[in-house]
Amino acid sequence: MSENGQQRKSFSDNAKLVAKLVLAVVAMFGFGFALVPIYDVFCKVTGLNGKTGGRVVYEAAAADVDLSRTVTLQFVTMNNINMNWVFHPEQNQIEVHPGELNEVKFYAKNPSSVRMVAQAVPSVAPSGSASFLHKTECFCFTQQVLEAGQEIEMPVRFFVDKALPKDVHKMTLSYTLFDVTENFVGTPKLSAN
Repeated sequence: MSENGQQRKSFSDNAKLVAKLVLAVVAMFGFGFALVPIYDVFCKVTGLNGKTGGRVVYEAAAADVDLSRTVTLQFVTMNNINMNWVFHPEQNQIEVHPGELNEVKFYAKNPSSVRMVAQAVPSVAPSGSASFLHKTECFCFTQQVLEAGQEIEMPVRFFVDKALPKDVHKMTLSYTLFDVTENFVGTPKLSAN
């Protein structure tokens, strides 16, 4: 093969390689772009990751409480590595009847010398039971703003769906608290004491 022929073959091979690499980059970008919505749908369908839903309305008149059954609900809190707030439930666990509206309170204090904004991210275990825990009010629905040294008591109102599988006797609702001060946009209202 002549030198000119080798150069054309080499150029052709390089062009094919570049085309394959560009295609791979486009495919990876597309996959990365679609991953979050796909993962959210997957978690919603399967109940994996313990993601809880948004706010629901509890209709007391229509509530049908199952007094023959109790479920133990445990509460766990933790702070993200960059969060220094004191954060814990006022009760570590309670016994609830499916269908009954309940309230628990969580305590938070900003011990720092500056105003901070926090966001709580909930999770439920076992993960398959997440879709059966319905919150009517939760501090996780909004960001919490605390001045230096300020403390707050935050309620969570919820009920366990009567359709919770009979073999589930214990659930854990956990919250991880993140410092989102740098990402906060707007003029927040301060949380009340």
